[in-house]
Amino acid sequence: MAPGISPANPMGLALDQYDTPWLEGRLRGLAEAVAETLDAARCTRCVDALARGRKRFTPRTVDELRRLLEEDLTLRRAELPAAFRAAYDEISRALDVPPKATTGTPVTVSAPVRRTLAHQMQRDRLQDERLPDERLPGGEH
Repeated sequence: MAPGISPANPMGLALDQYDTPWLEGRLRGLAEAVAETLDAARCTRCVDALARGRKRFTPRTVDELRRLLEEDLTLRRAELPAAFRAAYDEISRALDVPPKATTGTPVTVSAPVRRTLAHQMQRDRLQDERLPDERLPGGEH
């Protein structure tokens, strides 16, 4: 193992990174969580197309996914955890501004790998947010 790399977090990853591929991965992770939570979510078809490789991350696809996700989060707010809206707001704001300059180690991982890592981290974070509700006594939600 290279010096300075811990086995628990080999790349020093944090959810709050602001390069475009990272944000696109987070957006996909959030959209998947919404599609799994809501019956007939508007973003489901776009999420499925991205997952199956029928669509690629382009500015047009990202805009489409953002619009559909925004509709789901607005129209069906009561059915979704507040953490979903908070994550969307953070991701959306970051996508609207130019990427922040990075300091320190330059990003050496490809855009698809960064999207995949961010996607999984976002899903894990949202799952952690949902777990306390699922553990209520008597199965109440």
